[in-house]
Amino acid sequence: MKRIESVKNEKVKKWKKLHLKKEREKQGLFLIEGFHLVEEALKQQGVVQELVMLEGTSLPEDFEHGSIPMTIVSKEVFRLLSETEAPQGIIAVCKKRSRDINIHDNKWLLIDAVQDPGNLGTIIRTADAAGMDVVILGEGTVDLYNSKTIRATQGSLFHLPIIHASLKDIITQLKNASIPVYGTSLSNAVSYKTIEPSEKFALIVGNEGNGVSVELLAMTDQNLKIPIYGKAESLNVAVASAIFMYHLLK
Repeated sequence: MKRIESVKNEKVKKWKKLHLKKEREKQGLFLIEGFHLVEEALKQQGVVQELVMLEGTSLPEDFEHGSIPMTIVSKEVFRLLSETEAPQGIIAVCKKRSRDINIHDNKWLLIDAVQDPGNLGTIIRTADAAGMDVVILGEGTVDLYNSKTIRATQGSLFHLPIIHASLKDIITQLKNASIPVYGTSLSNAVSYKTIEPSEKFALIVGNEGNGVSVELLAMTDQNLKIPIYGKAESLNVAVASAIFMYHLLK
């Protein structure tokens, strides 16, 4: 078990750089923090590359990390690496996973330019709970490996495929495979209640302010809306996504 006490250590500098998107892309790595997230990551073969522990931190009795290397660090080093308000004393250096598009998946969630990390993480967590098969992140969507996004997923980013891809290309492939594609919009749309649940479908949800792009809405089989009975102008995108997904699921 290694020990690092200096914030000037080269390994620490490399880990610190993972707070930046461009470095995460360059290194193919990202950081997660807290026992729950780390335990979820450890369940996936080959994801966790190294564990970083704050000196004096006690491990839960059932915590299993196998042969994954662990480094103990000083308070100064951990403070430099941590991005949470109440650190639990554990960080994992994780490897990004990739998966090709499998058009035989049945339940698709397509995300168009959702920019709030909390919203994206919550949507992914809900997609996991609802049993969606794959999540596609389109252009303009906040980075999946943003620390706030990761925390909001509560580990669901390790449970289902999440792929960056062109939504236009994906929609074309889905329609060619006879999978119905539903957009979401406040105008020129029908109530989601008029659509029968199905074993195969794709749902597109969009940007917090602008919604799904006009170009994508023009490609769908049908655009759906949630009726607003009160005075609110719209629903939060994560809340709306949950309503749509659970209704469409057969």
